[in-house]
Amino acid sequence: MNLRDLIQGAWALEPAMLSEIQAIYETHLRGDKIDLAAVEARLGRPLSNEQQEYEVNPDGVAVLQLSGVMAPKANLFARVSGGISTQAAARQIESAIVDQRVKGMVLVLNSPGGNVLGVPELAQTIFEAAAQKPLVAFSDEQILSAGYWAASSANGIYISSNVVSIGSIGVVMDRSYEPGSSKRQESVAAGKYKRMVNASEPLSKEARAEVQADVDYVYTLFVDDVARFRGASSEQVLQHMADGRVFRGQNAINAGLVDGVSTLDDLVARMAADPSQFAKRRKAVFALGKPSPSAGAAPKDTTPKREVKTMGDPNATPITRASLEQDHAPLFAQLRAEFLTLGATQERERIQAVLAVGEGLPGHDTLLKGLAYDGNTTAEQASMAVLTAEKTARAAAVAAHKEEAPPVQKPSAAPANGAKAKDQQVAEAQAYVKEHGGTLVAAFKELGYAQ
Repeated sequence: MNLRDLIQGAWALEPAMLSEIQAIYETHLRGDKIDLAAVEARLGRPLSNEQQEYEVNPDGVAVLQLSGVMAPKANLFARVSGGISTQAAARQIESAIVDQRVKGMVLVLNSPGGNVLGVPELAQTIFEAAAQKPLVAFSDEQILSAGYWAASSANGIYISSNVVSIGSIGVVMDRSYEPGSSKRQESVAAGKYKRMVNASEPLSKEARAEVQADVDYVYTLFVDDVARFRGASSEQVLQHMADGRVFRGQNAINAGLVDGVSTLDDLVARMAADPSQFAKRRKAVFALGKPSPSAGAAPKDTTPKREVKTMGDPNATPITRASLEQDHAPLFAQLRAEFLTLGATQERERIQAVLAVGEGLPGHDTLLKGLAYDGNTTAEQASMAVLTAEKTARAAAVAAHKEEAPPVQKPSAAPANGAKAKDQQVAEAQAYVKEHGGTLVAAFKELGYAQ
């Protein structure tokens, strides 16, 4: 894979950071010198390319600091973002697991995400390590996209405060093209899809469908891994965690993304005192119906109100649908109209999104229509259903091909056309030589077994 393929490949990363990295590498690809001082000024920190090793405190708890954009190897990504080499991180974790001094491990992970290459492997390394020694993930800044892919494989995930950003589960593939460029390039290729993506023009409908299918595939891997690591179903992950949103604090806990709030010092101290409490894998808990701090305020109601006692009063009068309609008629009518409009808009968008899943992948129209009009299925769930149907169809086609193929004829062990067996020919030739003299070759010719 060349550098351009990497930059324009699949990323699980915050869009702003991806744009920053793409801009830097585009400069590199043009052959222009990268102004590292300007990059440092823009980032507000010095650049670095060193991967930090884990440290073991006197109580036997290893702490590994992982910060920045994730990439397979330490390179310019590391210098720009403070980066995380997934290969180097995996080696550090493997070393800590076999280190006799280490009885538990805390991964301090702060990352906006990164390229998906190497992330599933790192996540699997963490998953296997956590089965051998207590291992948890911690963040005091952010664990987003590919960062969460890796963190979800720990036995637990903890954040330092209610402002830490968690989630952004999704996959993005950005590309740039230059329609007005003076540079012209010709390609001679074989294969229908070999040159579908052209840097000088936008994606065709067919090419976009192929790129979308690739993004959906990686997204499915992401969702399935989070489900496996967090002890949830893929449907639960899609419903509560994996729509691309960023969660903070209690909202991240309610969405099943995080297991608790703690300082790093307290977390290390708790593991040192009793590592066994972190030895078992925590499952995601979905606390439904919890209000979001970002929820908008209700419209101000100017309708005269009758006296209602506070909720803390055991004799408080509960608000019911009937009382709301009676005592706050204008507000009730306004809310009802807004909810009906919102519901209709959301349902229309849901249907359109589900039907759009089939673009570029024919043969699933009946399935998608059924899902689109069931009033429930999301586009993400429809994508997984189509992928499952596609796998099933391909498996059935392979099986049918095997059944239709003519049976393989086994060679007969008997000599063809009544000819004598090789062993018998050799025995007769040896007997001829013993009686008449000469060589085996001459005997074979004399007996008619060779020319």
